Amino acid sequence: MQFKILGCGSSMGVPRSDGNFGNCNPKEKKNYRTRCSALIISKSNNILIDTSPDLRSQLLKNKIKKIDTVLYSHMHADQTHGINDLRAFFIKNKKTIPVYADNPTCNYLVKTFAYCFKKTFNEYPPILNLNKIKNKMKFNGGNSKIIIQTVKVKHGRVNSICYIINKKIAYISDVNEIKKKDYHYFKKLKYLIIDCLWYRKHPAHLNYEQSLNMIKLFNPQKAILTNLHSELDYNELRKKLPKNIVPAYDGLTINV
Repeated sequence: MQFKILGCGSSMGVPRSDGNFGNCNPKEKKNYRTRCSALIISKSNNILIDTSPDLRSQLLKNKIKKIDTVLYSHMHADQTHGINDLRAFFIKNKKTIPVYADNPTCNYLVKTFAYCFKKTFNEYPPILNLNKIKNKMKFNGGNSKIIIQTVKVKHGRVNSICYIINKKIAYISDVNEIKKKDYHYFKKLKYLIIDCLWYRKHPAHLNYEQSLNMIKLFNPQKAILTNLHSELDYNELRKKLPKNIVPAYDGLTINV
């Protein structure tokens, strides 16, 4: 099984649509960041986390030929607005794709992308089958089960869902607070992939200092910083981070 970071950029990506790289060196390929999505790749089940607005280019770049299941972390545009790119997999497999989300995100998806879930005035059939997430979910991974623990965390005014895969990898791209009662889920992890927007404080994201404090608290074997703003240059981060913490880059792949 593998875990692949398809995109690790913040809501406008790097560079922004106007070509602005901020503090990021455009000569470094790892500074080219699309919006956050990730993929669990197994022998029989490819599980996508979030449909970034850059999903089509992410799938093409990584030569992803199938998506079997989709998990959503929350309702924001940079996590959901690539949803239409799932149509290709419906057409290919001739069956709806199961999608999992919390109640607010389910409501947002149905309201905003109604045509994906039910037949509307046009001739297109629904492509997705919407399901409510559970505290613990099991999926067939071929040789073994994929067991995913869901943990609700704060992301400003909304909640976001952290996905913990087989008690080894936690993926938490958008967060500013984790409740103390949930800390035990994040102990003894092999990988912690966590939000790190920029150096300044933000009301809905962890900043650099807060991310490092959270990593120190949970003490994973390795931590990966994601949701990186153009303020954070890849090589500058590498120079200052401890050895067990690295900045993400698009396409970074972990063997589980």
